[in-house]
Amino acid sequence: MKKFKRHLITSALPYANGPIHIGHLAGVYVPSDIYTRYLRMKGEDVISICGSDEHGVPITLKARNEGVSPQEIVDRYHTINKKAFEDFGIAFDIYSRTSNKIHYETASEFFLKLYEKREFIEKTTEQYYDEEAACFLADRYITGTCPHCGNENAYGDQCEKCGTSLSPNELKNPRSTVSGSKPVLRETLHWYLPLDKYEPWLRKWILEDHREWKSNVYGQCKSWLDQGLQPRAVSRDLDWGVPVPVKGAEGKVLYVWFDAPIGYISATRELTPDWEKYWKDPETRMIHFIGKDNIVFHCIIFPAMLNAEGSFILPDNVPANEFLNLENDKISTSRNWAVWLHEYLSDFPGKQDVLRYSLCASAPETKDNDFTWKEFQARNNNELVAILGNFVNRTLVLTGNYYGGRVPERGTADENDEMVLKEIDHLKANVETGLDNFRFREALKEAMNLARLGNKYLADTEPWKVVKTDPERVKTIMNIALQITANLTILLEPFLPFSMKKLREWINLGDLNWNFAGKTDLLAPGHQISKPELLFEKIEDEAIQKQIDKLLQTKKSNEAPAQCLPAKDPVTFEEFSKMDLRTATILEAEKVPKTTKLLKLKIDTGIDIRTIVSGIAEYFEPANIIGKQISIVANLEPRKIRGIESKGMILMAEDKDGKLVMVSPDEKVNNGSTIK
Repeated sequence: MKKFKRHLITSALPYANGPIHIGHLAGVYVPSDIYTRYLRMKGEDVISICGSDEHGVPITLKARNEGVSPQEIVDRYHTINKKAFEDFGIAFDIYSRTSNKIHYETASEFFLKLYEKREFIEKTTEQYYDEEAACFLADRYITGTCPHCGNENAYGDQCEKCGTSLSPNELKNPRSTVSGSKPVLRETLHWYLPLDKYEPWLRKWILEDHREWKSNVYGQCKSWLDQGLQPRAVSRDLDWGVPVPVKGAEGKVLYVWFDAPIGYISATRELTPDWEKYWKDPETRMIHFIGKDNIVFHCIIFPAMLNAEGSFILPDNVPANEFLNLENDKISTSRNWAVWLHEYLSDFPGKQDVLRYSLCASAPETKDNDFTWKEFQARNNNELVAILGNFVNRTLVLTGNYYGGRVPERGTADENDEMVLKEIDHLKANVETGLDNFRFREALKEAMNLARLGNKYLADTEPWKVVKTDPERVKTIMNIALQITANLTILLEPFLPFSMKKLREWINLGDLNWNFAGKTDLLAPGHQISKPELLFEKIEDEAIQKQIDKLLQTKKSNEAPAQCLPAKDPVTFEEFSKMDLRTATILEAEKVPKTTKLLKLKIDTGIDIRTIVSGIAEYFEPANIIGKQISIVANLEPRKIRGIESKGMILMAEDKDGKLVMVSPDEKVNNGSTIK
């Protein structure tokens, strides 16, 4: 791997319309912090950049709903999140914000550079306009009836009931959420980044030059590229954001997807006058830590922006993680189904490292993973307390009892001693391999294996027994146990910084860099150690049950009464008889790329083989429904969904929790059988 002079670490800018939760931590901020601390311990020139993403429609909607200004919203959550990160030990060099003056200047300069190079396409399109409020409406400011499922409160970009992606002009009976009036279409000018122009370059840069990227990142990028890239608007009609800095752009701001990643640049400018060496010197390695929902922005769109500008380096790696679920359910801010960082810090004071450990040990590195409070308790009690804490406590207590807290001199090492001493360096190498390749779960496991090694060594040698018959032998045993302890403070420092700082104080050892790891003479004979306390304490069932009860109460409050929807207006028999309801069998099923809720189904209707696109991916795995017999509306007018022609609709039943269930015949019938 190429040796770089310096490292620029960026962590996804959290959106300033809510607090940080454990999904954010596991996906982005814990791995970013571990890696940054590791590089610092190696003596590398590294800066870690983050800040609040403070523009966009969701913030203006939240402000409108609360009757306050957008600035009040972002001020509130920037303050909460900045403090939570600091208290949790996330060691950013700067935590900036995109409402800062320096960001407005940086984003404007970036736009103008591309504008002057004629990199943008100017295009006039029709967009909904609220005549009462005298403003153009962003997609989320428009609601109406979904043309697919009939949901009367679908948004202009997506129906959250059936999951179908929409455009505002597809909605039936559109209405403005600003005034409640019916909007009209008006022409508006916007600037577009022609991503299709950069597609050949992106194909080579990603698919050929970065095959080492994580499979989930590489695969998602390939999927986007294989479908073909399209020009993407970089401006929108809104009054909250960075104003488009050209004439004729009054009332327009930079689209948040264009504006936000430039926040990494503006934050670096805010941090240091030498910012250009981190952004424009090829000897700098830039790494983006993000969640999987940000892969396209950091691997395709932002690199295209940087390439178009021409003077910036490109990311060398983007180790994106998958999603973390909570108690077998998706984390949801709208449903308050989350463990909020600031609340955790209040409920579990002094236990930052317990959460860091738990989130890293079950990090969603290759697939979605689940956090449960019971597992959190087990990680603490069975691993941090019973393995790491137990070894450290036994070692320091015995040293205090036998030698007044002074490190004994090592005598002649036997074969087992030599094997243990060699294993220390071997485990260091394993931890390095994991960290260098962004496999943080693996690296943590190998670091904890050093504590396991120490426990086994003490159990095998039994110094508390041998001291009665061979006290000289015990000096060697305890010296080796203390060298393991000193090495633990190095190997576990990136993962458990609070606990390792405490342990270094107990053994009176200053900060050690990574080069000391693996050495077996870190504590010299006669070195004085202090009287230890407990490194970790058990978490009792009562504390865990309190957290579970809080979630159960949240779930209970989210549950709507089991009520049936009111009957719709009557239809005549003649109108009903026009519907062609038939049975069919699913032949093939696959997820529609770049969507979370759509499945593409090939079905046998008995009269033909056709394709239907359905928003059921949240409830059905493609492999599990192949061969399933279903009921369909066979004569629904075809329409294109995500570029795929869909001919028909599956009949589904929706329970009180919103779960969809297929309407299927109890017994096998011929495909094409009519439903009467």
